Amino acid sequence: MSRTDTIAVVGAGLSGAVIGRELAEAGLRVEIFDLRGHIAGNCHTERDEQSGVMVHVYGPHIFHTDDREVWDYVNRFQTFLPYKNRVKTTTGGQVYSLPINLHTINQFFRTALRPDEARAFIAHQADRSIPTPSNFEEQALCLVGRDLYEAFLKGYTQKQWGCAPAELPASILQRLPVRFNYDDNYFFHQYQGMPENGYTDMIGRILDHANITLHLGVRFVGASGDHFAHTFYSGPLDAYFEYEHGRLAYRTLDFERFTYEGDYQGCAVMNYGDVEVPYTRVTEHKHFAPWEEHAGSVCYREFSRAGGPDDIPYYPLRRAEAETQLSTYVARALRERSTTFVGRLGTYRYLDMDVTVREALDTARCFLSRRSARAPMPAFLHRPI
Repeated sequence: MSRTDTIAVVGAGLSGAVIGRELAEAGLRVEIFDLRGHIAGNCHTERDEQSGVMVHVYGPHIFHTDDREVWDYVNRFQTFLPYKNRVKTTTGGQVYSLPINLHTINQFFRTALRPDEARAFIAHQADRSIPTPSNFEEQALCLVGRDLYEAFLKGYTQKQWGCAPAELPASILQRLPVRFNYDDNYFFHQYQGMPENGYTDMIGRILDHANITLHLGVRFVGASGDHFAHTFYSGPLDAYFEYEHGRLAYRTLDFERFTYEGDYQGCAVMNYGDVEVPYTRVTEHKHFAPWEEHAGSVCYREFSRAGGPDDIPYYPLRRAEAETQLSTYVARALRERSTTFVGRLGTYRYLDMDVTVREALDTARCFLSRRSARAPMPAFLHRPI
């Protein structure tokens, strides 16, 4: 069988692994390429040799979803054990729970409000002089008022995105709920957990199929797709075209690793809301696996900054001035006849892990259906714009 009868998948993270597995199980030959020397992309995990702690090498990834099919899919390859993400934040010399909830409100304002009282209290705090919020800051002021905004949102957001919150779209804040009860579970979803043996083990099992050939440490360029029947590309959209229209903007992360004998902070994630603290948060990785016991601890301070040419792209910076450049790349991608762009980087969108799996499953099924009907596969199932 020649390579012209083979499917290329670029990226051995969640998108590439799921698409590759679905196509392999349908009887197609699949070759998967990844520039890195390991699988699993940014959700790569590995055991720290000294402490035995399972470390999320590129920052923590917590699986949460309401999609039962996606939950069953990932549990097919790894046992997911219960994990609730309970985030804390340090601001003004005090520690509070996130997301903002009834405990946060009562602690911050030194009150003892009931849920209905707190709801009325926050409604009074909210700035009603802004009829239609046009940016992150205005959205926050409309939701919680200036005091809570400045304590919990302003400094953290400025550090995370590298600009004033007033320069960010209001839509970003839709991911941050306010609760009028004492529920401090960060996510609402029905299914939440962590893979017992880490994400890399899970993705390794997904890739373990006779029809899949894996190439690590190999750079795939757009022209390479001419040798395959079709290419699914989960790398950066601009990189596929050799940055011919410039680089799309990303935020990247720097990690300052340190160890501790004992329990450093008592929780997995501690945010730092004060802008004077240069890092956004400290993560203590043994707490991401509460079913394990470790005497030592592995922690990381996270620093966010603008991504450069040699940095790992983490968060697409979807500011208004970048939309024209993105539109140019999307128009260029739509002219491709045998490449489909997928995943967080390929579609220049922030995606939670469950959405990544869902879109990968849908993409593979669409391809198989269109292949059977001898119909072309689109460049995007989910367009960036």
